[in-house]
Amino acid sequence: MASKPYNGHESWTAWNVALWIGNDEPLYRLAMECIQTTKSVHRAANMFAARSGLARTPDGAKYSHHNVELALSGLKE
Repeated sequence: MASKPYNGHESWTAWNVALWIGNDEPLYRLAMECIQTTKSVHRAANMFAARSGLARTPDGAKYSHHNVELALSGLKE
């Protein structure tokens, strides 16, 4: 089993993206809408990227598809 050294996440970037999506109300609402609409974390991450128009968090972490998908999978659970 792989270690998750950043507060339960695989990297600082993944943690930071999850932190912003989970704690910024407009981003959280968008994420939940994407999850509920698509019923798939992979498609929800695509929809989130298209609708948010964001490239990086205010802390500089990249909203990559992988990091957004990890964050959304945590919200879906």
